[in-house]
Amino acid sequence: MLYVLEDTINGILMGSIYGLTAMGLTIIFGVLKVINFAHGSLLMVGMYVSYWAIRLTGVHPYVALILVIPIMFIFGYSLQKIIIRPIFIAEKNVREPVTVIIVTTGIWYILDNLTLLLFGPQYRSLGNNPLQGKMLELGEMFISMPKLYGFVTALVTAAAVHWFMHKTVMGRAIRATSMDREAASLMGIDQYKIYNVAFGIGAATTGIAAVTLIPFYNVFPTVGVLFDIKGFIIVVLGGLGSITGALVGGVIIGLIESVGPQFMTATWTEAIVYGLFLVVLFVKPSGLFGQKHDW
Repeated sequence: MLYVLEDTINGILMGSIYGLTAMGLTIIFGVLKVINFAHGSLLMVGMYVSYWAIRLTGVHPYVALILVIPIMFIFGYSLQKIIIRPIFIAEKNVREPVTVIIVTTGIWYILDNLTLLLFGPQYRSLGNNPLQGKMLELGEMFISMPKLYGFVTALVTAAAVHWFMHKTVMGRAIRATSMDREAASLMGIDQYKIYNVAFGIGAATTGIAAVTLIPFYNVFPTVGVLFDIKGFIIVVLGGLGSITGALVGGVIIGLIESVGPQFMTATWTEAIVYGLFLVVLFVKPSGLFGQKHDW
């Protein structure tokens, strides 16, 4: 029973990090109304930025957020403005431009292969870092400190994004655009600038997730693929466009992956995850926290 409790706690902690990795995906969908297939590649870029920022400066992994967040925001903002924005302008009468999905798929392949060309296929890790192998002892239970840090970071990030969306002028403009881009434009909101900012915020959030992963996860060019699939499952479970749903969906996946192997093989736990994904699609396609409007 103690092992189940320990796995439950660690599953919640890891699940919150899963939710954090999916948060950027749900932010971008909530505003742009398109699925960003390059989301995993953005996470990979964020992990490489985090890795080199920590290795070159020698700072604590979480101090690297000072560099990672603005770099990833600028990267996402520029990606949207230079590559994706022209498509939205060309298909301005289409609510969900399919061409954007195709383009983000191309960005995925370009980023992964460009990273492979620049850094090679080697798996990289921080090696000695302040969080490596650290465990919190609670009686006879051992809780991973890197995952505990990630859990706290996920909650703080979700709260910060929620506050930004509801309490700031830019946040309200983003919400208005996500609900009705034409009405927002009539009110004087530059919807294309809002898209750039939203994509930048999504990328910055992904950078935060990268920092939570880097203390205990290897970095390599295709690392994003591992989290890409989970990200899509999580946002479907929680509800596309829902910040709370992203965290809850991540925790559900984390619990299944952590507690499941106590009672069955790992293969079955994966089957349960995909089975739950299909059930939600059939029973409640909008997800657990899905609403008529995305915010």
